[in-house]
Amino acid sequence: MHTDDPTPLLGGLSPAQFMRRHWQKQPLLVRQAWPGVMPPLARPALFALAGQDGIESRLVRRMDQTWSLRRGPLPRRALPPLQQPGWTMLVQGLDLHVPAAHAMLAPFAFVPHARLDDLMVSWASDGGGVGPHVDAYDVFLIQLQGRRRWRVAPPGDRTFIDGLPLRILQRFEPTQEWVLEPGDMLYLPPMWGHDGTAVGGDCMTASVGFRTPHRRELARELLLRLADAVADVDGPDPIYADRTQPAVDRPGHIPPGYEAFAAKALSAALGGADALPRALGEVLSDPKPGVWFDPPAHPPADQGAVRLDARTRMLYDVRHIYVNGESWRAAGRDAQLLQRLADARRLSAADRARLSAGAAAIVEDWLDDGWLHVDEGADGNS
Repeated sequence: MHTDDPTPLLGGLSPAQFMRRHWQKQPLLVRQAWPGVMPPLARPALFALAGQDGIESRLVRRMDQTWSLRRGPLPRRALPPLQQPGWTMLVQGLDLHVPAAHAMLAPFAFVPHARLDDLMVSWASDGGGVGPHVDAYDVFLIQLQGRRRWRVAPPGDRTFIDGLPLRILQRFEPTQEWVLEPGDMLYLPPMWGHDGTAVGGDCMTASVGFRTPHRRELARELLLRLADAVADVDGPDPIYADRTQPAVDRPGHIPPGYEAFAAKALSAALGGADALPRALGEVLSDPKPGVWFDPPAHPPADQGAVRLDARTRMLYDVRHIYVNGESWRAAGRDAQLLQRLADARRLSAADRARLSAGAAAIVEDWLDDGWLHVDEGADGNS
């Protein structure tokens, strides 16, 4: 997709126009954004997945003004009857486990991969929902089956009702309301209040979420990453020296030399201009919590097209390639080819053959770790 080409997904807007007019600014409703859309898995399969360990799932029930929340695993016996109104079951990170769900992310590649969180799918009986709330991320809500009424309100009072297991807004005054049919899509910027309620039951909705980290949260993660890098540095580690320290009559005062020593320690920890960008790339490419990779049962082929595992996060900047929280320096043709792999999540056999011996060895390591797979069904020269 070229960013200046109009697309039905965005109601005839190009990605460039959408990002200028709506991204982080105002909602966009698109009727039949995805004509003929199919759920990435059927309801029984979704329910079965929610019952597995390692799958993030939630069951939300409402009876009048009483709400309850149960976190997974959710065996089928824990779920209410399908015809019972007022309940919904949500499964996070479906793109990590279901290829059809992962494929649904491709049309949204006009947003940087560094912002992508996951694809969540919810199933709801008649009247099911999670109440009026706000999210700290951008989200595209795609109606997969059934109907859902959405009410939205611009950012405002974020006071929540006390004593509930969910963060439900105490004051919610919607300014817009729509009922979405299968194929319809609603984009919402962060902090817009919204309340989605299933109309008629057997309602399935996909949410493509894009994370927006808080500044303090990101600072903590970066500082931890930088601290780990300091611990891994080899070579001499100077100790504090104060041979010229005079005798003092105010022993509680911190010596200026100590402050200078601390400043040099932090400067060394940053390790030059690359340290902060490298820490950021490693933090942003960290897999979601609970993700693990399975090494291949047989040695992977040393040639042929390759594709990233659905759970792999791969990013890059001008000097580095980042995969699953680790980093490598890359330049020249290797950088171009590995950046192509990060953008398309696939590298053709012809491009793989153009990698240097060192870069090819790194790709083979990723294959051995299960981060990357040989794309056996692909045209090797495509």
